[in-house]
Amino acid sequence: MIQANLLTKGFGTQILFEDISFNMTRGERVGLVGRNGSGKTTLFKIILGEEHPDGGEIIYPKNYTIGTLKQHLIFSEKTIIAECSLALKGEEEFDTYKVEKMLHGLGFKTEDFERPPSDFSGGYQIRLNLAKVLLGNPACLLLDEPTNYLDIVSLRWLSRFLRNFAGEVIIITHDRGFMDSVTTHTMGIWRQKLVKIKGDSTKYHEQILLEEEVYEKTRVNTEKKRKELEEFVARFKAKASKAAQAQSRMKLLDKLPELEALAMMATLDFEFNYRECPGKVLAEIKELSFGYNENLLMDDLSFTILRNDKIAIIGKNGKGKSTLLNLIAKELNPVSGSISGNVNLLMGHFGQTNIQRLSLENSIEEEISSADPSLGRERVRSICGVMMFSGDLAKKKIKVLSGGERARVLLGKLLAKPTNLLLLDEPTNHLDQDSVDALSQELQNYPGAVIIVTHSEGMLREVATKLVVFHHDRVEYFPQNYDDFLKKIGWEEEEQVKIEKPKEKISREEQRKQRQEIILERAKVINPLKKKMEQMEAGIMKAEMEASALEEGLILKPEPEGFKKLGVLKKKIDDDFEELARITVDHDKLFGGFEKRLSEIDSL
Repeated sequence: MIQANLLTKGFGTQILFEDISFNMTRGERVGLVGRNGSGKTTLFKIILGEEHPDGGEIIYPKNYTIGTLKQHLIFSEKTIIAECSLALKGEEEFDTYKVEKMLHGLGFKTEDFERPPSDFSGGYQIRLNLAKVLLGNPACLLLDEPTNYLDIVSLRWLSRFLRNFAGEVIIITHDRGFMDSVTTHTMGIWRQKLVKIKGDSTKYHEQILLEEEVYEKTRVNTEKKRKELEEFVARFKAKASKAAQAQSRMKLLDKLPELEALAMMATLDFEFNYRECPGKVLAEIKELSFGYNENLLMDDLSFTILRNDKIAIIGKNGKGKSTLLNLIAKELNPVSGSISGNVNLLMGHFGQTNIQRLSLENSIEEEISSADPSLGRERVRSICGVMMFSGDLAKKKIKVLSGGERARVLLGKLLAKPTNLLLLDEPTNHLDQDSVDALSQELQNYPGAVIIVTHSEGMLREVATKLVVFHHDRVEYFPQNYDDFLKKIGWEEEEQVKIEKPKEKISREEQRKQRQEIILERAKVINPLKKKMEQMEAGIMKAEMEASALEEGLILKPEPEGFKKLGVLKKKIDDDFEELARITVDHDKLFGGFEKRLSEIDSL
């Protein structure tokens, strides 16, 4: 329902994207990906009409409405229930139950409904804006980093809501797991161009890497062929007996395409400055209690931090996750209990408020150097480069940096500082997906201990082996991973009491009969799909071999007709892959349904 034609946008000499086009059809949910600074948010603003492209146009259907999450906080009503009810239109104007359901989903309690918006923190006020957007039922939702303001429970709710949303959705988020759980397509800005595919971000990146691999292989082969032709021409152009052949090769040389080598794409490359700590135990938390004005956020919490533990602190916002990190970092004092550390403990703390502690008059280079004065300038410059402040960028003052850039400086200081225990409070909020992946990999490989606060279920699953959980109005240590927590305990907000009808017992003979009927029905439905999948896989393999042979032939003898044939062949391969993916999804869904029915019969 959105059509973009040949969009170009740049600022000064920097081109963000050039001649990009895409279509969105009804019901598509698209994840928009790309490196920081590639132009994702700018493309959002162009779609919203807040920015004008340097070239190209956006076309919408008549009366097409777009809802987006606004960062400015302006409220006119005295209560949050009244404020959010402003979003209800037409026949829904008095359906306040929908507002209540939405607010519950986004983490508000019933007793909050009559409180004024000004009572809530900035993060919760952003949630009110999100509630109003969702209640407005726009034809299309544009959501730029909605996960930054939500806890795990609200994220899980929002994921379900968006999967059931009837209109179109475009999401920018650093949380790959959340995005892939919602989207039907992935669209990325890469090297100033745009690629859109059906499928998740993993499939998108695989396609990008494959295309670049093919391009580079073609470029190398072309350059090799060019060199051979140039050597032949240089050697024989003066010889009468070889003049005709030399002339022929000169013409062939003119037809060879000029393919430039692909520039390396900058990415964050984390490597923490680990210092070994003798002994098995890094720190012990014993009977820890803390709160404000007699309201305890945690009470009688005890656990041990071993030297290679990977612990995640999880729970709803406002329960005390960041506070616990600050207590371990000795930035707060407990009401009771104790935190004792190994004499060789070296902590590095990335906190939500630590960005404010950067010295505004320092340069990036000076600020990173201050984390460990013993580091040489070459190592400091290397860390600056890793944080994407290479060359003269390292001389920029902290005061001129954006919030995201300051967060990268803080991460750079953490890389510079010798540590064996990392305390990380939402370190991914200002990173792109590639950088989040790099950080996740480094945390898994880090020899020391990690305690992380994160709402990313993907990072929880990849990094954490133990948990500290704020739930059921208490905090407890859970020495297992996140999937074990969901399986054994789960979030109380998602618990539902199900009243099941007692299962009717049937005879063994009837059970066998019903099983046989289901198996015959399964074969009738599944076998044609399986055969079709096998045929398509064989056809795709044959077409890919044909395309590969054609590409090699075109390097030696470029012909317009050959390039046209190659383009048609590659389009057919892409179309067949999409069709195969659709059939595979249908097959798996149907097969799972039959397996469930067989399982139900077996339980009777």
